[in-house]
Amino acid sequence: MTESTELTMQNLDRLLQWYAALDRASLERIDAFYAPQALFKDPFNDVKGVRSIRAIFAHMFATTEDPRFVILERMGQGEQGFATWRFEFRLKGHFYTVLGATHFRFDEAGRVSEHRDYWDAAEELWQKLPVIGGPVKWLRGRFRATGH
Repeated sequence: MTESTELTMQNLDRLLQWYAALDRASLERIDAFYAPQALFKDPFNDVKGVRSIRAIFAHMFATTEDPRFVILERMGQGEQGFATWRFEFRLKGHFYTVLGATHFRFDEAGRVSEHRDYWDAAEELWQKLPVIGGPVKWLRGRFRATGH
């Protein structure tokens, strides 16, 4: 393992430990893990700056009950890390899980400079929700049946 990969794995492990224990109080320590001008992108957000990233997680705590990340696997190479995870939460008393993965890039200081989440919002979230779940499931089936 190269020295940069070993350092990346240490940074990645430290970051993922923070994610596994993330709560409203530990969110205040986000500056220790994310560079000031870090980029963050997921199916709903595309922002720059640790302040905007903090706002995304604050919104998560405001709109869901008992949110938590369960880290499944991780790997690193050079200045990049990758982790698969399961996000668990309650919404209006119902339990949900979302499976996804994140690609991280670390800066020279070992903080995240880029964070890109990959997960299927239609399959992992929308089709599980009451009211819109049925139509989303139907649409996904129609697209699969026509080969699109």
